[in-house]
Amino acid sequence: MKQAQKIELFSLLIFLFLAACQTKREYQGKSIFRYNISAGVSSLDPAFARSLENVSTSAQLFNGLVQMDKNLKVKACIAKEWQILDSGKTYQFTLRQDVYFHEHELWKNKAERKVKASDFVYALNRLIDNELISPGKWVMNAVKREEDGRLKVKAVNDSTLQIKLKKPFPPFLGILSMQYCAVVPQKIVEHFGNDFRSNPIGTGPFQFQYWKENTKLVLLKNEEYFEIDASGKPLPYLDAISISFIKDEEVGFLKFLKGEQDYLSGLKGSYKDELLDAHGNLRPKYQGQFRLIQNPYLNTEYLGFYQAVEESHPLKDKRIRKAINYGFDRQKMLKYLRNGIGYPAHSGFVPKGLPSFDSTLVGYSYQPDSVKALLQAAGYPNGKGLPTITLSTTAQYLDLCEYIQHQLKEFGIPIEVAVNQAATNNEMIAFGKLDFFRKSWVADYPDAENYLSLFYTENFAPEGPNYTHYSNTEFDSLYRKSMQLPQDEERWKLYRQMDSLILEDAPVVPLFYDEVVRFIPHYISGIGVNPMNLLVLKYAKKKLEKGHP
Repeated sequence: MKQAQKIELFSLLIFLFLAACQTKREYQGKSIFRYNISAGVSSLDPAFARSLENVSTSAQLFNGLVQMDKNLKVKACIAKEWQILDSGKTYQFTLRQDVYFHEHELWKNKAERKVKASDFVYALNRLIDNELISPGKWVMNAVKREEDGRLKVKAVNDSTLQIKLKKPFPPFLGILSMQYCAVVPQKIVEHFGNDFRSNPIGTGPFQFQYWKENTKLVLLKNEEYFEIDASGKPLPYLDAISISFIKDEEVGFLKFLKGEQDYLSGLKGSYKDELLDAHGNLRPKYQGQFRLIQNPYLNTEYLGFYQAVEESHPLKDKRIRKAINYGFDRQKMLKYLRNGIGYPAHSGFVPKGLPSFDSTLVGYSYQPDSVKALLQAAGYPNGKGLPTITLSTTAQYLDLCEYIQHQLKEFGIPIEVAVNQAATNNEMIAFGKLDFFRKSWVADYPDAENYLSLFYTENFAPEGPNYTHYSNTEFDSLYRKSMQLPQDEERWKLYRQMDSLILEDAPVVPLFYDEVVRFIPHYISGIGVNPMNLLVLKYAKKKLEKGHP
């Protein structure tokens, strides 16, 4: 290396060292919450908040009319109050007058940043814009249309918003709590166009600072945020959020153990046995470092039977489908494959964690005698003569499917497990190319209708989520009737009847209801848990200690 090059390199190293020292001094004494998203974030635009990663990140930056509390009850957000009129077909919201979009050089003054009803008219209509192609377009399906195709959403004045539905749809308030429905500023969106995804301006507790995709995302405290805590103190408490995107989950896990990350979510095969014992308890050696938080997660893992198979197919016979449901031990499956995390799906398709969940609903458990009797009645005593049934899955769930394969083999039920790429598997399921498949359903909004819609005849895939092509006139009638009932308890009674019909007809094999698992260091507080598995950081606090920057 030439002398000039050596001098240049040395100068650069000195510069980087001094810059690092300056950055360290700048953030010294600041509470910065650090965590990793291994799957990455594809967009910061709420119109593209499809994945859990996008939703949780967007939620730090944007707000909607309403929001969910930790018990999945709708509460006020930018809308301070609302009325449901016209027999459930008109929703009228009164907005707060102290909500402002984040600062940006494009704004002329603070008054221009104030959120008005017209901003929601723009944001909601933006979802159905054919040029945008938002994956959240469907959330406006219940809303009436004007003659020009726009939503029947009206700004009565700056603080009053009116939304008209085609027909009553009780879960609509829950849908409005989704990030898709967050308010965005028309002026900023139109300035950036498609680049709004990486230049987000919202109203949330944190505001955008920096994003190097697949490397680092930094959000800073919004000093003008409108929400306060129970004692009247402004939210949020944190000064900043720093998100890394380390794809190697093992590396991310080790950084968490070293105190370089303030949060770890989920239970991966690579480290589940390191953290938890076979009963799902945090191992003693880690109890002094962090705590384990668990809660029901609105996710039902299941196997689906495609109902449109030919008449001669064994899965066309309800008795075979029921035999498969009774033929394996869900409790042991969770114990050995998931360290006890999750709840065996013994009570239907609607998961634990929803208010309408009925633990007394008798579903499927491990019953060897029932399996044998059903096989005998179907003409396949001890499985004799039963053709091989192919169960399609992805590599992530191979162990689970092989467990079921092994247990069903004991009854003579021959299962072959086929492994596909995730995207391929999903496409084949949507287009009815797989007779027997593993699938999961994570709630988009906290109402059991979201789960039961998977069995409504009008929702056949690929246009809708009815992947099994299940059709039952009684079920359809109960579904339509439930949508006419604004009272929760009355609607829930019909939901339970629908779930019972699903159990009787067995178009699916409910496997387990998932569970939120979070590991939180002892110096972090205010991070609760909710059945939607959303990371809410506006209440988070970080106790600054030596070794925890």
